[in-house]
Amino acid sequence: MESNLSLEEILRKSTKAILLGIGGGGDIVGTIPTARLLEMFGIECVLGGLPWERFVYDPIPGPRAFNEIKNIRPLNSTVWFANKDTVTTTGVRFAETEIAEIYGKEVLLVDITKGVEGVVNGLSKAMNELQADLLIGIDVGGDSLAFGDEKGLASPLADSIMISALSELQKKRVALLGVFGYGSDGELEHTELERSLSIVAKEGGLIGAWGITPQILTDLEMVLTRVSTEASRIPVECAKGATGKTTIRRGTRMVTLSLTSTITFYLSPRVVYEMISKPARLVSGSKSLDEANDALHSIGLFTELDLEREVEKVVPT
Repeated sequence: MESNLSLEEILRKSTKAILLGIGGGGDIVGTIPTARLLEMFGIECVLGGLPWERFVYDPIPGPRAFNEIKNIRPLNSTVWFANKDTVTTTGVRFAETEIAEIYGKEVLLVDITKGVEGVVNGLSKAMNELQADLLIGIDVGGDSLAFGDEKGLASPLADSIMISALSELQKKRVALLGVFGYGSDGELEHTELERSLSIVAKEGGLIGAWGITPQILTDLEMVLTRVSTEASRIPVECAKGATGKTTIRRGTRMVTLSLTSTITFYLSPRVVYEMISKPARLVSGSKSLDEANDALHSIGLFTELDLEREVEKVVPT
């Protein structure tokens, strides 16, 4: 549902939340600060993410579908439970697999191969089946705030599908977008992120914010001994005082280190969808991953799926 409530009002009314890393890879790590906040309000949290590891870990292009994963338990046709033994059929462990093992409980995997419509249907059913009254999608890095014309934008596909889905779900559910790790993926410049956040705030879409406490920092450091992720590691380094610049993605991406990256900004998905994300609007109503990908090609975007397919041609799996 559309909401102009502040974050604390939403949390006081919530009892169970689904928290999803929406960009694949290690984005599930970015849900941990939010989970700790919600737990202080007595909210039970179910963590999850997308079954899409970066190609340096899983050389097969794209996210994995149900029949490409072992040791999962279906909640519905789009949302599955993963555990400490969940792997691809080629033996690749997901970041979600590690989180399940660390915390000793199942987490969720969301299939985006059925496009926005599949995600909306699956998450709506999942909220009913799990009796969850709050859904928060966490993007690590902030590329979900892209208009679509930014030079550094490199991974718009997963984010656009999930933002479009969150926006649709917000019509009838309480759904938020959280942005953690301000610029930590090296895609959008800080000035570009500030432009988008400013517009969202002016439109009443800034719901609240939450940072890394010493206790959360300890938790994240423990998790990062098990989960391989670059973007979700940057906020931890910044929380320990790191400044200046560093590189990620084998030196191909420059990241500005700032304490701002330790903050999770909670936003209205609908405002982001309508006022910021042209990619999310383009993929709306898509029924498959390729349909969504082709929609992004219409504005000249080269997506993370395109990159992985190009890499596969050079280094066959």
